[in-house]
Amino acid sequence: MRQSMLFLGFLLVFLSLALPGTQGKVFPRCDMVKILRRNGFQGFVGKTVADWMCLVKYESSYNTKAYNDNGPSRDYGIFQINSKYWCNDGKTPGSKNACNINCSKLLDDNIEDDIRCAKKIAREARGLTPWYGWKNHCRGKDLSPFVKGC
Repeated sequence: MRQSMLFLGFLLVFLSLALPGTQGKVFPRCDMVKILRRNGFQGFVGKTVADWMCLVKYESSYNTKAYNDNGPSRDYGIFQINSKYWCNDGKTPGSKNACNINCSKLLDDNIEDDIRCAKKIAREARGLTPWYGWKNHCRGKDLSPFVKGC
């Protein structure tokens, strides 16, 4: 009995190390605020860091590996960048790939490329309206709690 329990314990440890996780890095709120400030989001396209924080909260819950299958296209990463227009996932017919990036790169913990693409999207849209998370939960609201204390 003791040997089987020991074997089971080793098996669980091995599997937890061998199998990749489905959750990416989940940024603490104030860490994300600092990243956005450092990357020039305050005032970018007339929006505040609080706007961007709300967007990221409702799009991905600050998770770098957030993924949403919309049927004909998919959304990837912390900013939920769509494969129909902005990245190439090899599955979306007619993808424009305007950010010139493989969608899988938007799922890693390095969000520099995500930031470049999100800024391109916002610049072209002249705002944050391409993101439904922002339109449905953030637009026109007091967003100061997203940056309070950071």
